[in-house]
Amino acid sequence: MTPARSIPGYKLLHLLGRGHTSLVHLARDPEGRQVALKIPLEETLGTPEAAARFGNEVRLTLQFRHPRLVRGYAGTAFGPRAFVALHYYPGGALSDVLERQPGTRLPLENALRVLADVASGLAHLHRLGAVHQDVKTQNVYLEGGRAALGDLGSAYFSAQGGEASGSPFYMAPEIYRGGSSSPASDVYSLGILAYELLGGERPHQGESYQDLMGAHLTRFAPPLSFLNPEVPRPVARLAELALAKRPPDRPSADALRGALLDSLGEDPSAHESLPDEAPTPRQIGRHGPSAPCARLAAALEPEPEGAGGRWNPFKRRR
Repeated sequence: MTPARSIPGYKLLHLLGRGHTSLVHLARDPEGRQVALKIPLEETLGTPEAAARFGNEVRLTLQFRHPRLVRGYAGTAFGPRAFVALHYYPGGALSDVLERQPGTRLPLENALRVLADVASGLAHLHRLGAVHQDVKTQNVYLEGGRAALGDLGSAYFSAQGGEASGSPFYMAPEIYRGGSSSPASDVYSLGILAYELLGGERPHQGESYQDLMGAHLTRFAPPLSFLNPEVPRPVARLAELALAKRPPDRPSADALRGALLDSLGEDPSAHESLPDEAPTPRQIGRHGPSAPCARLAAALEPEPEGAGGRWNPFKRRR
Protein backbone atom coordinates (compact mmCIF):
# COMPACT_ATOMS: atom_id res chain seq x y z
CA MET A 1 0.00 0.00 0.00
CA THR A 2 1.25 3.48 -0.85
CA PRO A 3 2.40 5.21 2.35
CA ALA A 4 0.51 8.37 3.23
CA ARG A 5 2.24 11.70 2.90
CA SER A 6 2.06 13.74 6.08
CA ILE A 7 0.08 16.98 6.04
CA PRO A 8 1.19 19.43 8.75
CA GLY A 9 -1.45 19.92 11.44
CA TYR A 10 -3.42 16.76 10.62
CA LYS A 11 -3.32 13.48 12.52
CA LEU A 12 -4.16 10.47 10.35
CA LEU A 13 -6.53 8.04 12.13
CA HIS A 14 -7.20 5.35 9.52
CA LEU A 15 -7.61 4.85 5.80
CA LEU A 16 -11.12 5.33 4.45
CA GLY A 17 -10.30 4.31 0.91
CA ARG A 18 -8.12 4.58 -2.14
CA GLY A 19 -9.29 5.95 -5.46
CA HIS A 20 -7.57 6.15 -8.83
CA THR A 21 -5.97 9.47 -7.99
CA SER A 22 -5.89 9.85 -4.22
CA LEU A 23 -5.99 8.34 -0.75
CA VAL A 24 -8.67 9.40 1.72
CA HIS A 25 -7.99 9.16 5.44
CA LEU A 26 -10.13 9.83 8.44
CA ALA A 27 -8.05 12.45 10.20
CA ARG A 28 -8.18 15.00 12.99
CA ASP A 29 -7.62 18.57 11.88
CA PRO A 30 -5.92 21.41 13.80
CA GLU A 31 -9.29 22.37 15.32
CA GLY A 32 -9.81 18.85 16.67
CA ARG A 33 -12.66 17.77 14.39
CA GLN A 34 -12.73 14.61 12.33
CA VAL A 35 -12.37 15.22 8.60
CA ALA A 36 -11.96 13.19 5.43
CA LEU A 37 -8.45 14.10 4.34
CA LYS A 38 -7.99 13.60 0.62
CA ILE A 39 -4.34 13.36 -0.47
CA PRO A 40 -3.39 12.92 -4.14
CA LEU A 41 -1.12 10.03 -5.07
CA GLU A 42 2.39 10.76 -6.27
CA GLU A 43 1.46 9.70 -9.80
CA THR A 44 -1.44 12.17 -9.72
CA LEU A 45 0.90 15.01 -8.87
CA GLY A 46 3.18 13.93 -11.70
CA THR A 47 0.43 13.92 -14.34
CA PRO A 48 -0.52 17.46 -15.45
CA GLU A 49 -4.14 16.62 -16.31
CA ALA A 50 -4.77 14.70 -13.07
CA ALA A 51 -3.00 17.35 -10.99
CA ALA A 52 -5.10 20.08 -12.61
CA ARG A 53 -8.31 18.17 -11.90
CA PHE A 54 -7.35 17.73 -8.24
CA GLY A 55 -6.44 21.41 -7.98
CA ASN A 56 -9.79 22.33 -9.51
CA GLU A 57 -11.59 20.16 -6.96
CA VAL A 58 -9.73 21.80 -4.08
CA ARG A 59 -10.37 25.37 -5.20
CA LEU A 60 -14.04 24.96 -6.09
CA THR A 61 -14.83 22.85 -3.02
CA LEU A 62 -13.43 25.60 -0.82
CA GLN A 63 -15.39 28.28 -2.71
CA PHE A 64 -18.87 26.79 -2.85
CA ARG A 65 -20.74 26.88 0.45
CA HIS A 66 -24.11 25.16 0.64
CA PRO A 67 -25.50 22.52 3.03
CA ARG A 68 -26.15 20.13 0.14
CA LEU A 69 -22.64 20.36 -1.31
CA VAL A 70 -19.75 18.50 0.31
CA ARG A 71 -18.05 21.06 2.50
CA GLY A 72 -14.34 21.77 2.31
CA TYR A 73 -12.52 23.15 5.34
CA ALA A 74 -8.97 23.67 4.08
CA GLY A 75 -6.68 22.63 1.28
CA THR A 76 -3.71 23.24 -0.96
CA ALA A 77 -4.45 22.97 -4.67
CA PHE A 78 -0.99 22.21 -6.06
CA GLY A 79 2.47 21.10 -5.04
CA PRO A 80 3.98 18.22 -3.08
CA ARG A 81 1.69 18.88 -0.10
CA ALA A 82 -1.55 19.20 -2.03
CA PHE A 83 -4.60 18.06 -0.05
CA VAL A 84 -8.18 18.93 0.77
CA ALA A 85 -9.86 18.46 4.15
CA LEU A 86 -13.55 17.64 3.69
CA HIS A 87 -16.48 17.24 6.01
CA TYR A 88 -16.65 13.58 7.03
CA TYR A 89 -19.86 11.79 5.98
CA PRO A 90 -20.14 8.67 8.17
CA GLY A 91 -23.00 7.24 6.08
CA GLY A 92 -20.60 6.84 3.14
CA ALA A 93 -21.39 7.11 -0.54
CA LEU A 94 -24.88 6.39 -1.85
CA SER A 95 -23.39 3.90 -4.30
CA ASP A 96 -22.00 1.81 -1.44
CA VAL A 97 -25.37 1.74 0.28
CA LEU A 98 -27.15 0.63 -2.88
CA GLU A 99 -24.57 -2.03 -3.69
CA ARG A 100 -25.15 -3.71 -0.34
CA GLN A 101 -28.73 -4.44 -1.39
CA PRO A 102 -28.62 -4.95 -5.20
CA GLY A 103 -31.99 -4.87 -6.91
CA THR A 104 -33.70 -3.26 -3.93
CA ARG A 105 -35.08 0.27 -3.90
CA LEU A 106 -34.68 2.78 -1.11
CA PRO A 107 -37.86 3.47 0.84
CA LEU A 108 -39.77 6.11 -1.12
CA GLU A 109 -39.45 8.93 1.40
CA ASN A 110 -35.71 8.37 1.78
CA ALA A 111 -35.24 8.35 -2.00
CA LEU A 112 -37.22 11.58 -2.37
CA ARG A 113 -35.13 13.18 0.38
CA VAL A 114 -31.81 12.22 -1.21
CA LEU A 115 -32.96 13.49 -4.61
CA ALA A 116 -34.25 16.76 -3.12
CA ASP A 117 -30.90 17.34 -1.44
CA VAL A 118 -28.94 16.62 -4.62
CA ALA A 119 -31.27 18.86 -6.64
CA SER A 120 -30.80 21.61 -4.06
CA GLY A 121 -27.01 21.46 -4.29
CA LEU A 122 -27.15 21.31 -8.07
CA ALA A 123 -29.55 24.26 -8.29
CA HIS A 124 -27.14 26.29 -6.14
CA LEU A 125 -24.27 25.58 -8.54
CA HIS A 126 -26.43 26.55 -11.50
CA ARG A 127 -27.47 29.83 -9.86
CA LEU A 128 -23.76 30.65 -9.54
CA GLY A 129 -23.23 29.90 -13.24
CA ALA A 130 -21.38 26.59 -12.71
CA VAL A 131 -21.94 23.05 -13.95
CA HIS A 132 -21.04 19.89 -12.01
CA GLN A 133 -20.67 17.35 -14.86
CA ASP A 134 -20.53 14.22 -12.69
CA VAL A 135 -23.82 13.69 -10.86
CA LYS A 136 -24.00 10.00 -9.90
CA THR A 137 -24.46 7.80 -6.83
CA GLN A 138 -20.70 7.60 -6.24
CA ASN A 139 -20.61 11.37 -5.67
CA VAL A 140 -23.53 11.59 -3.24
CA TYR A 141 -22.61 11.30 0.46
CA LEU A 142 -24.85 10.56 3.42
CA GLU A 143 -25.08 11.80 6.97
CA GLY A 144 -27.91 11.87 9.48
CA GLY A 145 -30.68 11.21 6.99
CA ARG A 146 -29.45 13.89 4.56
CA ALA A 147 -27.31 13.91 1.41
CA ALA A 148 -24.65 16.15 -0.13
CA LEU A 149 -23.25 16.30 -3.66
CA GLY A 150 -19.46 16.14 -3.92
CA ASP A 151 -16.46 15.75 -6.25
CA LEU A 152 -16.07 19.05 -8.07
CA GLY A 153 -13.00 17.99 -10.03
CA SER A 154 -14.86 18.29 -13.34
CA ALA A 155 -16.92 21.35 -12.42
CA TYR A 156 -16.40 24.72 -14.07
CA PHE A 157 -18.05 28.09 -14.58
CA SER A 158 -19.99 28.15 -17.85
CA ALA A 159 -18.91 31.71 -18.65
CA GLN A 160 -15.27 30.65 -18.61
CA GLY A 161 -15.79 27.47 -20.60
CA GLY A 162 -14.35 24.05 -19.95
CA GLU A 163 -13.89 20.56 -21.27
CA ALA A 164 -17.09 18.50 -21.38
CA SER A 165 -16.98 15.23 -19.48
CA GLY A 166 -19.15 12.83 -17.51
CA SER A 167 -19.79 9.22 -16.55
CA PRO A 168 -21.21 7.07 -19.38
CA PHE A 169 -24.20 5.73 -17.43
CA TYR A 170 -25.30 9.29 -16.56
CA MET A 171 -24.09 11.34 -19.55
CA ALA A 172 -26.49 13.44 -21.59
CA PRO A 173 -26.95 12.80 -25.34
CA GLU A 174 -25.37 16.13 -26.32
CA ILE A 175 -22.18 15.20 -24.44
CA TYR A 176 -22.00 11.92 -26.34
CA ARG A 177 -22.26 13.97 -29.53
CA GLY A 178 -19.31 16.11 -28.50
CA GLY A 179 -21.34 19.11 -27.33
CA SER A 180 -20.79 21.36 -24.34
CA SER A 181 -21.94 20.73 -20.79
CA SER A 182 -24.69 22.90 -19.37
CA PRO A 183 -27.15 22.98 -16.48
CA ALA A 184 -29.44 20.92 -18.74
CA SER A 185 -26.85 18.14 -19.03
CA ASP A 186 -26.54 18.10 -15.22
CA VAL A 187 -30.33 17.80 -15.02
CA TYR A 188 -30.19 14.81 -17.37
CA SER A 189 -27.76 13.10 -14.98
CA LEU A 190 -30.10 13.95 -12.10
CA GLY A 191 -32.93 12.33 -14.07
CA ILE A 192 -30.89 9.12 -14.39
CA LEU A 193 -30.29 9.23 -10.64
CA ALA A 194 -34.03 9.70 -10.04
CA TYR A 195 -34.83 6.60 -12.09
CA GLU A 196 -32.15 4.67 -10.25
CA LEU A 197 -33.51 5.58 -6.80
CA LEU A 198 -37.25 5.74 -7.48
CA GLY A 199 -37.57 3.14 -10.22
CA GLY A 200 -34.93 0.71 -9.01
CA GLU A 201 -32.88 0.71 -12.21
CA ARG A 202 -31.02 2.99 -14.59
CA PRO A 203 -33.15 3.70 -17.67
CA HIS A 204 -30.31 2.96 -20.11
CA GLN A 205 -28.00 -0.05 -19.93
CA GLY A 206 -25.04 -1.26 -21.95
CA GLU A 207 -21.97 -3.48 -21.73
CA SER A 208 -19.72 -1.02 -23.55
CA TYR A 209 -19.34 2.69 -24.14
CA GLN A 210 -20.78 2.26 -27.65
CA ASP A 211 -23.83 0.40 -26.28
CA LEU A 212 -24.46 3.12 -23.72
CA MET A 213 -24.04 5.87 -26.30
CA GLY A 214 -26.59 4.22 -28.57
CA ALA A 215 -29.05 3.85 -25.70
CA HIS A 216 -28.76 7.47 -24.56
CA LEU A 217 -28.97 8.80 -28.10
CA THR A 218 -31.83 6.72 -29.49
CA ARG A 219 -33.83 4.97 -26.77
CA PHE A 220 -36.51 6.39 -24.49
CA ALA A 221 -36.93 5.59 -20.84
CA PRO A 222 -40.10 3.82 -19.68
CA PRO A 223 -42.55 5.94 -17.65
CA LEU A 224 -41.28 6.20 -14.09
CA SER A 225 -44.83 5.71 -12.78
CA PHE A 226 -44.83 2.32 -14.54
CA LEU A 227 -41.66 1.26 -12.71
CA ASN A 228 -42.98 2.54 -9.38
CA PRO A 229 -46.63 3.67 -9.16
CA GLU A 230 -45.99 5.12 -5.68
CA VAL A 231 -43.85 7.96 -7.03
CA PRO A 232 -45.82 11.24 -6.81
CA ARG A 233 -47.05 12.15 -10.28
CA PRO A 234 -45.42 15.64 -10.45
CA VAL A 235 -42.05 14.11 -9.52
CA ALA A 236 -42.44 11.28 -12.03
CA ARG A 237 -43.37 13.71 -14.80
CA LEU A 238 -40.39 16.01 -14.19
CA ALA A 239 -37.98 13.07 -13.89
CA GLU A 240 -39.19 11.81 -17.27
CA LEU A 241 -38.78 15.27 -18.79
CA ALA A 242 -35.25 15.46 -17.34
CA LEU A 243 -34.33 12.67 -19.78
CA ALA A 244 -35.54 14.57 -22.86
CA LYS A 245 -33.15 14.20 -25.77
CA ARG A 246 -33.16 17.97 -26.42
CA PRO A 247 -31.68 20.12 -23.61
CA PRO A 248 -34.33 22.90 -23.92
CA ASP A 249 -37.07 20.35 -23.18
CA ARG A 250 -35.68 19.52 -19.73
CA PRO A 251 -36.82 21.22 -16.50
CA SER A 252 -34.39 23.10 -14.28
CA ALA A 253 -32.76 21.59 -11.22
CA ASP A 254 -34.71 24.11 -9.15
CA ALA A 255 -38.01 22.91 -10.64
CA LEU A 256 -37.11 19.34 -9.69
CA ARG A 257 -36.10 20.52 -6.24
CA GLY A 258 -39.47 22.23 -5.81
CA ALA A 259 -41.47 19.17 -6.84
CA LEU A 260 -39.42 16.88 -4.59
CA LEU A 261 -39.76 19.14 -1.56
CA ASP A 262 -43.48 19.54 -2.20
CA SER A 263 -43.83 15.75 -2.31
CA LEU A 264 -42.15 15.65 1.13
CA GLY A 265 -44.61 18.22 2.47
CA GLU A 266 -41.98 20.97 2.68
CA ASP A 267 -42.00 24.55 1.47
CA PRO A 268 -40.00 24.81 -1.79
CA SER A 269 -39.49 28.54 -1.21
CA ALA A 270 -37.41 27.89 1.92
CA HIS A 271 -33.65 28.02 1.36
CA GLU A 272 -31.07 26.24 3.47
CA SER A 273 -27.94 28.04 4.60
CA LEU A 274 -24.84 27.34 6.61
CA PRO A 275 -24.40 29.20 9.91
CA ASP A 276 -21.29 30.93 8.55
CA GLU A 277 -22.27 30.99 4.88
CA ALA A 278 -19.72 32.77 2.72
CA PRO A 279 -20.59 35.38 0.07
CA THR A 280 -21.00 34.40 -3.56
CA PRO A 281 -17.64 32.96 -4.69
CA ARG A 282 -15.43 34.52 -7.32
CA GLN A 283 -15.34 32.64 -10.61
CA ILE A 284 -12.03 30.84 -10.59
CA GLY A 285 -11.21 27.29 -11.54
CA ARG A 286 -9.02 25.17 -13.71
CA HIS A 287 -10.75 26.46 -16.84
CA GLY A 288 -10.69 29.91 -15.67
CA PRO A 289 -40.06 1.02 -0.02
CA SER A 290 -40.52 -2.46 1.57
CA ALA A 291 -39.26 -4.51 4.53
CA PRO A 292 -36.09 -5.70 2.75
CA CYS A 293 -35.06 -2.03 2.57
CA ALA A 294 -34.55 -1.76 6.33
CA ARG A 295 -30.74 -1.85 6.09
CA LEU A 296 -30.78 0.82 3.39
CA ALA A 297 -33.06 3.01 5.48
CA ALA A 298 -30.74 2.57 8.45
CA ALA A 299 -27.87 3.96 6.39
CA LEU A 300 -29.78 7.23 6.10
CA GLU A 301 -30.55 7.47 9.81
CA PRO A 302 -28.43 9.58 12.20
CA GLU A 303 -25.50 7.63 13.63
CA PRO A 304 -24.43 7.75 17.29
CA GLU A 305 -21.84 10.38 18.03
CA GLY A 306 -18.35 9.05 17.47
CA ALA A 307 -19.45 6.14 15.30
CA GLY A 308 -17.00 5.21 12.57
CA GLY A 309 -17.89 5.16 8.90
CA ARG A 310 -19.22 1.85 7.65
CA TRP A 311 -18.51 2.51 4.00
CA ASN A 312 -15.84 4.31 2.07
CA PRO A 313 -17.27 7.74 1.14
CA PHE A 314 -14.77 8.38 -1.63
CA LYS A 315 -14.39 5.05 -3.40
CA ARG A 316 -14.58 5.55 -7.15
CA ARG A 317 -16.48 3.21 -9.42
CA ARG A 318 -17.71 3.50 -12.97
